[in-house]
Amino acid sequence: MSAVDPGVPRRSWFARLWAFIVELWDVLRRPSSVFGLGVLVFAGFVAGVVFWGGFNTALEVTNTEKFCTGCHEMRDNVFAELKPTIHFSNRSGVRASCPDCHVPHNWTDKIARKMQASKEVWGHLFGTINTREKFVDNRLELALHEWARFKANDSLECRNCHSADSMDITRQSPRASVAHQRFLFTKEKTCIDCHKGIAHHLPDMRGVPGWQ
Repeated sequence: MSAVDPGVPRRSWFARLWAFIVELWDVLRRPSSVFGLGVLVFAGFVAGVVFWGGFNTALEVTNTEKFCTGCHEMRDNVFAELKPTIHFSNRSGVRASCPDCHVPHNWTDKIARKMQASKEVWGHLFGTINTREKFVDNRLELALHEWARFKANDSLECRNCHSADSMDITRQSPRASVAHQRFLFTKEKTCIDCHKGIAHHLPDMRGVPGWQ
């Protein structure tokens, strides 16, 4: 015989979930009658260390070139375009990988960028740019989003490696020297204003403000 009274309406899943949360909270806030305070504090500390270590490990895994190029949208398009450039292979052997240019180095900005990048996972799942044709059709929109991000943070990722204070303009070409002194040193412009397309092919730039 069923113990459930058929005359009593079944509670909704939300009501059952809320009842479970209330009951769980009641258990968590009730003083333990089994373990001492020191044991609970130590256990909480260990659990915090394990959680923090696991979180940072997962974060660093998603911050590698291997992870970034794990899907064919990146591997066959923008990564293939990066390989012939000086940022990928050069006489000094210093390589700027995907996260170096597209993920801030300091922790708070990095977390914010990771949260923003979650939309890219959504695009991957729904095949927004899963063919070369779709990628080319959306290239300008994708580039505009990234250029706007660089503009907003004063080309932060560029400045992680390139410092205006360390530039020896006497060893630059006359054109570069004049441009840096006129625009960069005076903060009238930021890196991305002039250095679009240094690592990836440019989209059709017709109609892009400030482009000649």
